[in-house]
Amino acid sequence: MSFCFFCSTDIFRLISDIFNIPFAYYKILTIVLHLHMSWFWYFCFHICRLWKVLPNHSSELSQILVLQRMQGALGMISLILIFFLMMKDLYNFIFLLQRTMKCHHASTCFYKHLWEEIAKTMSENDDTLRSLVKMGYKQEEALVAIERLGPNASLEELVDFIGVAQMAKAEDALLPPEEKLQYNDYAKSNKRRFYDYEVLGRKKPRGCEKKILNEDDDEEDEALHLPNPMIGFGVPTESSFITHRRIPEDAIGPPYFYYENVALAPKGVWQTISRFLYDVQPEFVDSKFFCAAARKRGYIHNLPIQNRFPLLPLPPRTIHEAFPLTKKWWPSWDTRTKLNCLQTCIGSAKLTERIRKAVEIYDEDPPESVQKFVLHQCRKWNLVWVGRNKVAPLEPDEVETLLGFPRNHTRGGGISRTDRYKSLGNSFQVDTVAYHLSVLKEMYPNGINLLSLFSGIGGAEVALHRLGIPLKNVVSVEKSEVNRNIVRSWWEQTNQKGNLYDIDDVRELDGDRLEQLMSTFGGFDLIVGGSPCNNLAGSNRVSRDGLEGKESSLFFDYFRILDLVKNMSAKYR
Repeated sequence: MSFCFFCSTDIFRLISDIFNIPFAYYKILTIVLHLHMSWFWYFCFHICRLWKVLPNHSSELSQILVLQRMQGALGMISLILIFFLMMKDLYNFIFLLQRTMKCHHASTCFYKHLWEEIAKTMSENDDTLRSLVKMGYKQEEALVAIERLGPNASLEELVDFIGVAQMAKAEDALLPPEEKLQYNDYAKSNKRRFYDYEVLGRKKPRGCEKKILNEDDDEEDEALHLPNPMIGFGVPTESSFITHRRIPEDAIGPPYFYYENVALAPKGVWQTISRFLYDVQPEFVDSKFFCAAARKRGYIHNLPIQNRFPLLPLPPRTIHEAFPLTKKWWPSWDTRTKLNCLQTCIGSAKLTERIRKAVEIYDEDPPESVQKFVLHQCRKWNLVWVGRNKVAPLEPDEVETLLGFPRNHTRGGGISRTDRYKSLGNSFQVDTVAYHLSVLKEMYPNGINLLSLFSGIGGAEVALHRLGIPLKNVVSVEKSEVNRNIVRSWWEQTNQKGNLYDIDDVRELDGDRLEQLMSTFGGFDLIVGGSPCNNLAGSNRVSRDGLEGKESSLFFDYFRILDLVKNMSAKYR
């Protein structure tokens, strides 16, 4: 009977599941079934009677009494069964309630955890954004990179994305004819640029009109093929030398000029620079032939190229020679002997920690995929091994050594580490520049008058000083107060006997000011410059807009001032 009862209950449950009857309706049907089972027991009584289970002679009254007793007993059994079933349902209800409460608690914890993750992600994104802006990237570029790569992207991935986007932007801007670099602004402002000649009653330099009219020459469309190896007219460590070259008549010195910028500039830039600088062809040199770090640069100058000599002692030319303590920890699978170009920023502490964790889990050499990742980051950020499984970026004084500056050249005086890296990353490699300027030592044994445009931290001044060429008068044009302070401090520490003139704005150096300066000490012997390369370098930290960029357009000021000096120098020879 109990089996039949439970089967009936299960039938109702099955029906409720099939027809999607709500849970409350199912419970009502179950209770009604529990309360109306007497018909079943009555049916059983008559079956028993038919089979003579009950005595036939029983009176009607006895039958009624037996039936009542059976109904009472069976009713009690039904009540007991109903009680246990209700207890079961109550247990199920309590179980479901507890489960619901647990789910609610779990969902509450989940949303709390989700909010914490969102807040953490927002905080990390803010930190990443600040880091990218601090590195010199535009905020708009950083936001686009974070949006494209997602909040979990590493700083290195974001830097790679921005760099690729900048290079693509530069190439797109230079390839289509309608988007080629325009120098109309220069042509429109020629009245201002050559106003000095009109005021001074001098003839405009030959070729200026030609340079402005021929801006659309086909040669600007031609890609510049850089030499390999990049040794220019020769370097001390190579046996091949070029001892003679032809210099256009307009470019013959004195005064001598020396202009430097990045070799890997956008297409057409070096052709334009060469055309403005009297059609002198650039000399491309990689400083890895002079020190332990690569630095691919182009130099346009009218200096003699015979009888050059290097600074002594020769600087170390490998990583282990420059930093011997790193050799102990250097893994065999890191085959670097030279560092890449020294930039204005360094790898982050998070990156070095990431590399340590990637390497230290292996007792032997890590797998090739890990090696590839580590080497890529080490080459990109010039990381060196300073301990077991530990890499670190170069310290500012180590960068000074690689670039040929005296130790602590940029240290102190309120200059931050960030400013030191930035100033060093934009400077000359002193040994390379000194090799080119070495021909001036015999020509100016009593000293030289130097006009240093966009001086930075005084790379040309340091090179001449290390060559033993006295600095009689130096006019230094540099907008950065940090850099001006560095040059001034070096000037005083080296006990220079000459005069140092500071100018913070190149626009102040017009014809009248030049006339005043040149009349004071008899003209300039050498005009050195290198307009900031931010808008030209492929690994730049702002934009790569070629010579129309805000920083690199200063090249035209270099040309303007150089032409003025050349035309004004005749009276002082």
